Amino acid sequence: MLFFFLFFLCTFVGDMAGLYFHIPFCKRICAYCDFFRSADLRCMPQTIEAMHQELGESHRFISDRKLHTIYFGGGTPSLLHPSEFQRFIDQAAGLFDCSSVEEITIEANPDDITSEFVSELRLTSVNRVSLGVQSFDDEELKFMNRRHSAEEAVRAVRRLQDSGVENITIDLIFGVDGFDENVLRSSVERAIELDVQHISAYHLTIEPSTTFHRRLTRGQMREIDERQSEKEYLLVEKMLREAGYEHYEVSNYARSGFRSKHNSSYWQGVHYLGIGPGAHSFNGEERRWCSQSIADYIAGRRYEGERLSEQDHFNEYVMTSLRRAEGIDLDFVASRFGDGKCAKLIAHAERWREQGDLVLNDRRLYIPTSKFLISDSIIECLFEV
Repeated sequence: MLFFFLFFLCTFVGDMAGLYFHIPFCKRICAYCDFFRSADLRCMPQTIEAMHQELGESHRFISDRKLHTIYFGGGTPSLLHPSEFQRFIDQAAGLFDCSSVEEITIEANPDDITSEFVSELRLTSVNRVSLGVQSFDDEELKFMNRRHSAEEAVRAVRRLQDSGVENITIDLIFGVDGFDENVLRSSVERAIELDVQHISAYHLTIEPSTTFHRRLTRGQMREIDERQSEKEYLLVEKMLREAGYEHYEVSNYARSGFRSKHNSSYWQGVHYLGIGPGAHSFNGEERRWCSQSIADYIAGRRYEGERLSEQDHFNEYVMTSLRRAEGIDLDFVASRFGDGKCAKLIAHAERWREQGDLVLNDRRLYIPTSKFLISDSIIECLFEV
């Protein structure tokens, strides 16, 4: 669920890097999902071995940097035995300086979180689990073609908590046709009751090539209108903020000290290496991505890429900064891109400031969190073209 992985950054970079493993396999394809994934599990063993080979061959893409975070995303990483995560982690430790790694995350489906899985997971270095819950309403889960029930999601969280996992995040989706704010309120209440450290709440976007899109074109569902979107968004924000969660990025809320370090590094321009079919990498100047053909990937036919222009650097800084509560650092813009671009940016932002959709305060330009729902429109207008 994490769509912000499409934004690959290039701005102010420290001496830390991230490592991302894309596990592109699922037992079942969700009705809303347009991420690269496959329900054919027969190729999974060969793909995993090819990923180990790729890591060994491509680690120099960011070899001058210490790792700060490791993330297993997908797809459904929890289809792997936990020992496979540790195998990747151990290989990374032989290739990088992992002495400063703070966060190692796996994404998981709730029904994979069995007692046996959790016991094995606790023998690994994984210290954060991201659960794709999406809803605590069984009818909505069925509508999305999820393969777990609401009760299974609750049990998964409790199993992880009871085992000592102290950093758990869950995903929720809102803006789904046929499920009003009462269903949403109940799901958010359930999430708050579980007392997890982090919650990601995404507004449904109906993408081409998904089951939802086919239903939409056949008239079997519709996209909710802007008024309902705003109503549901503000409901989520109000409930989570009142429950003590910080709204730090468009779709992300965290208890104090529990922001996603890995995802935050993407938004802050940290370099990263992506391993696996469809995975992306960025080293400050070059962005590259792996083939989405599993057959090509296994055969070693992997990369395409591009070098970023100065305009790309500027636009991506604007985009990623305005998705975060901290917003744009105008002093950084002036020093990195020049006083002229900084002045031009402030001028272009004026009409949004007059409407209250942007705030300029203490040399920072930011979108109030209550207005994050329209962030894409604001960002697009501030791009340099």
